[in-house]
Amino acid sequence: MMQLPVLNSAPPYEVRPGKIIALGQNYLAHIRERHKVGVGSFTREVPAEPILFPKTLNALIGPDDPIVIPAFIYEYGFDQIRTHYEAELAFFIKDRCKHVPEEGAYDHIFGFTCANDVSQRNFQTTDKSGWFRGKSLDTFGPIGPQVVRAADIGDPQNLRIQCRLNGKTVQDANTEQMIFPIPEIVAYVSKNFTLEAGDLILTGTPAGVGQIAHGDVVEVEIEQIGVLRNPVIDERFAAR
Repeated sequence: MMQLPVLNSAPPYEVRPGKIIALGQNYLAHIRERHKVGVGSFTREVPAEPILFPKTLNALIGPDDPIVIPAFIYEYGFDQIRTHYEAELAFFIKDRCKHVPEEGAYDHIFGFTCANDVSQRNFQTTDKSGWFRGKSLDTFGPIGPQVVRAADIGDPQNLRIQCRLNGKTVQDANTEQMIFPIPEIVAYVSKNFTLEAGDLILTGTPAGVGQIAHGDVVEVEIEQIGVLRNPVIDERFAAR
C-alpha cells in the first residue's frame, strides 16, 4: 500500500484507488504535436467530449521509485522503442458519487497531486484494443510527492505544470489551458461511472511529450504541490 504525505496534515493519505481514469488530448497544444506522439488514433481534431482511458493499479509507483522499461518490448522488433513521459495534474475522489453537477465537483475531490502518465507508444499504435496496454505497464503511473487538499490548493485551474528531463525543461504550461476543466471532467466521468472514495483521475498532459530511456531522470512539478521525481531503468540493463 502506498502512502503520500498530505499538506498541513499529520496522517498520510493511503493511496487505494478502486480505479484510475485518465484523459487524453485535453490540451490544444498537445493535440497539435500529434506528429511527436505518432499514434494512429491520436487525431488533430479537438474532442467534443473528454477522451477517457484506464490505467491499472499495477502502474502506480511513488516518488523516487524507478520507471522500468520492460525487457519484453524488445522481442517485438520495433525500429525504435518509444516510451514517453507525460506530466499531469491528478486528483483523488473524496466519496462515492454519481451524476455530479459541475457546480458541485470540488465537493467530491479530496486532493490533488502530480502524475506522470508514462506511455508506451509502440503498443498504443499496434494494439487493436487501443491504449489499454500501452498505458498500464508496471511502474507506468508515478504519483506524488504529496497530496494537497482541495481546500488548500487555491485555484487548481490556474497552476503552472512543468516536466524536466535530466534537468532540462521539456513541458511548461498552465492548467488553465485544459480543454475540459476539472468540474466538467468530474461531471462527465461520474455520469459514465460511479466514483468511489480514493479513485484517481488524471487530467491530461500539455505539449512537449518525449522519449525516456535508461539512466534518465524525470521530474514533474506542479505549482502548490511540489516535484515528483523518478529515475528510468531499462530492465535489460538492471538485470545484469
